[in-house]
Amino acid sequence: MTLLDADWLTPSGWQRGHLHLQDGRIVALDAQPIAASEAGSGGRLRGLPGFIDTHVHGGGGRDSMEGAEALDVMARLHARHGTTALLATTMTAPLAEIEAALRAFAPACAARRPGAARVLGVHLEGPYLNPERLGAQPDHILPAALAEVQRLHALAPIRVLTLAPELPGHLALIGPLRDLGIRVQIGHSNADYDTGCAALAAGAAGFTHLFNAMTPLHHRAPGLVGAALAHAQHAELIPDLLHVHPGAMRAALRAIPGLFCVTDATAAAGMPEGDYQLGGQPVRLCQGGVRLPDGTLAGSALTMDQALRHLVQIGLPLEDAARRVSTLAAEFLGLPDRGRIAAGAWADLVLLDEALQVRRVVVEGEEVHVHPDA
Repeated sequence: MTLLDADWLTPSGWQRGHLHLQDGRIVALDAQPIAASEAGSGGRLRGLPGFIDTHVHGGGGRDSMEGAEALDVMARLHARHGTTALLATTMTAPLAEIEAALRAFAPACAARRPGAARVLGVHLEGPYLNPERLGAQPDHILPAALAEVQRLHALAPIRVLTLAPELPGHLALIGPLRDLGIRVQIGHSNADYDTGCAALAAGAAGFTHLFNAMTPLHHRAPGLVGAALAHAQHAELIPDLLHVHPGAMRAALRAIPGLFCVTDATAAAGMPEGDYQLGGQPVRLCQGGVRLPDGTLAGSALTMDQALRHLVQIGLPLEDAARRVSTLAAEFLGLPDRGRIAAGAWADLVLLDEALQVRRVVVEGEEVHVHPDA
């Protein structure tokens, strides 16, 4: 039995006292309720549910498409920044390379490595995208086919799949993909508002990196952004303050109940400025942004602890910010035993100091070593 003492953010509010852990799960909380204004007082650490990142390509100098060793490096890097669970996210690539990546991901999906975040499965971002909205994705686009997705799903569990619904046959695939347990996100898409609404009606679960690589909002042509703001229950948002202006972030946070945050992190996360790879493409980290040689934003160098601090910076209460980087992603994925501090849940925890810097991380009951500069 492990005991941890802190101010804990639970589903019923802040509580001060001891958390009891056993066999990787929370057994009980021996604590008393406190006001939000008291949390972290007296130099106490504040304990939040561990962060969940459903869209992450790399970190620690490694790219997920490089295979198992690279995935282990990035899962360790992000764990040190409070991410306790993630989806290994692919880039658009020749099908043989995607298959090789999924085969390499499978062991990590089956068993967590010590010191690393849990790999919950795969986010297949491409190749079923619109070539007119590639963003930083390479141009290896394919039309989606159910049999092909089923074959990829058998290699490693696909939890999320990004799809451009306006392409021939894609709208009709959303229901069968949902029936496989795959959450379809609309993204890298040139669809109009009506097609976006039709995709939601067909069973699409959300939107990939809202505002980016999709048709924008105009008052006479609402686009996919308009469909999301008007109708979505869930959507991803990259809160690095580069991909989306804080004003647009606030609009989305107000409109979409289950809006959750992702990093879209590349190999540059946790690394100094310089040159890195994203799905085999050269990218450069400079002045906080990751870009292709032509200047196109290419993912980010964001970590989830910085995402949390950015949300607080633009005005969210810590309690709401914590939901956006953890609980709501767990709900989106249908995981009631993650993203919350409650008896029976996995002991996925991040403890922060007064400046919201990570001081301790626990992944499924294992304390992860946090470097002083993590």
